[in-house]
This record gives sequence, C-alpha cells and structure tokens, in this order.
Amino acid sequence: MKNLSRSTRVTYAVLLAIAVVAPLVGLYPVFLMKLLCFALFACAFNLLLGFTGLLSFGHAAFFGSAAYISGHLIKVYALTPEWGLLAGTVGAGLIGLVVGAVAIRRQGIYFAMITLAIAQMVYFVCLQVPQTGGEDGLQGVPRGELFGLISLASDTSMYYLVLAIFVACFMAISRIVHSPFGQVLKMIRENEPRAISLGYQTDKYKLLAFVLSAALAGLAGSLKTLVMGFATLSDAHWSMSGEVILMTLLGGVGTLFGPVLGAGIVIALQNLLADKVGSWVTVIIGVIFVVCVLAFRKGIVGELRAALERRPSN
Repeated sequence: MKNLSRSTRVTYAVLLAIAVVAPLVGLYPVFLMKLLCFALFACAFNLLLGFTGLLSFGHAAFFGSAAYISGHLIKVYALTPEWGLLAGTVGAGLIGLVVGAVAIRRQGIYFAMITLAIAQMVYFVCLQVPQTGGEDGLQGVPRGELFGLISLASDTSMYYLVLAIFVACFMAISRIVHSPFGQVLKMIRENEPRAISLGYQTDKYKLLAFVLSAALAGLAGSLKTLVMGFATLSDAHWSMSGEVILMTLLGGVGTLFGPVLGAGIVIALQNLLADKVGSWVTVIIGVIFVVCVLAFRKGIVGELRAALERRPSN
C-alpha cells in the first residue's frame, strides 16, 4: 500500500476502523459478511477487467465451483474451515487455468463468449452431479472451528475472519497492481501490440492474471458458503457473472475501491428492497445502473477521482 497517496491511506484506515467496530454498534454481521464476500468477488473480477482489459462473462463458474468444492469437503469430509477455503481457492484457480488457456487465444467479444460458454458447462455440471444436491443445492455446511481451535459458530467471530481475509486480499491486489507485473498488465490493457513489440509474452501475463482473478473469485465463493451455510445453483448461474460486472462498472473499473463500493450499493439495495418489491429489485437496480453509466461514465469512484484531478491545486 506504500504506493498510495497519504490521503488514500488515511481514507482506507478510517474505513477499516469503521469495519472493525461495525458489528459492535448494531450492524447485522451476516449482511456485512455477505457484502465483504461480494466485494472480494468484484475486486477479483476488476483485476481482470480493470487492470488487464479482459472482459469475462463467466466468472460465476469460479465463484460457484469453489462454493461447492469447499462446502462439500467441509460438510462430507469434515475439513476444518481453513482447509475448505484453501481447497475452494485452489480448485477455482485450476479451473481458471484451463479456461484461461483456451480463452486468452481470442480477444474482445470472442474472449467473452468463450468464458460464458465454458461457465455454462460448469453450471450444467453443478446441476447434474449428485454431490452438489442438484436444484436443492448444498445445504447445512457447518462453519466448524478455525485451525481446530477457534469456533466460528458466532457471527461476530466469523465476521472478523471474513474481514481479515478481505483486507489481506485487498492489500495483495493493491500490491499486484502497483508491482512491475501490474504495470505490464496495464500496458497490455492500453496497447497489447506495443507490449509485444517490447518483448513481453503477453499471453503468459494474461493467463497468470486470469488464474489469479479466478482463484480470488473462488475464495469469495468459498467464504460465502462458509458464512451462509449453503451453496446453490445461483452461485454458478450466468446472472451472477452479470452481477459482478454491474458491481464493478457501478463503482469504477480500474480503481481499487470502486468494486467495493459497487458491491456495497448492489448488496444493500438487494437487502433493503427484496422484501418490499420482490423480483422488481432487479429492475430497480438495472435502472440505477443505466443512470449511473450515463451520468458517471467512469463509475462513481472513477468520476470522483477525475474530479479531484481536475481541481486546481493551490
């Protein structure tokens, strides 16, 4: 995080302090944990789209497959939470390696369509194999004890584990983005032929970015299963890929905090409106998204950053 400005570091420190005390002042821990899980999912997707320039329509495959992998291993084989999370993350990363090896051979809409097609195959597997529970989903996943010592039955203890993992992943993404590797990714996003002319093997960089994004998306899915105690087909459905795209675009593509803000807005709206307007919540979120895209072309955080950059310095 040393590459960030002082004001940005102070802002992050304040937000972290608020997150630490949030469950202590009456905010619902399960809602906060769900928000953090999807914020991590959006950050993982943004690593691919915002900093590498690759639009995937199939990220739900990694989120959902990891949710099923970790949930099944924890429930059936009594793995401790840390091993279940690790298994889901590694599983999603391996699936990402296979998908990425096929998809990165194409660009633009062809890349997006390949990821969508393979994600639908993953969804079909999740629907058919008996270990996932089919349309009923995987129910009754226990939280267990972290390292066999710390019980996660309490929502508060579970919340601080999710918060710690999210902060660690956010810092890791920030480090990746500001590293030489991240600078190459940005160069590929801006002008891939130029990167190739400078001697970079861009396919290898894109594949590594794809696998990292898939693994982090898988960690988010595994965490969500551990928090909620179940994994369902909606976790692997194409609409979940659409949701993470919405979160990222709403907050600001190519910004570190934008996906977090976008996830917070979408999850908060779903939580507030679901019991009031039912299925119309998707229509309302869609309208808000259209308005934001028209008014904030760079996303909320992107527009705020651009406004600050345009402000004359004293």
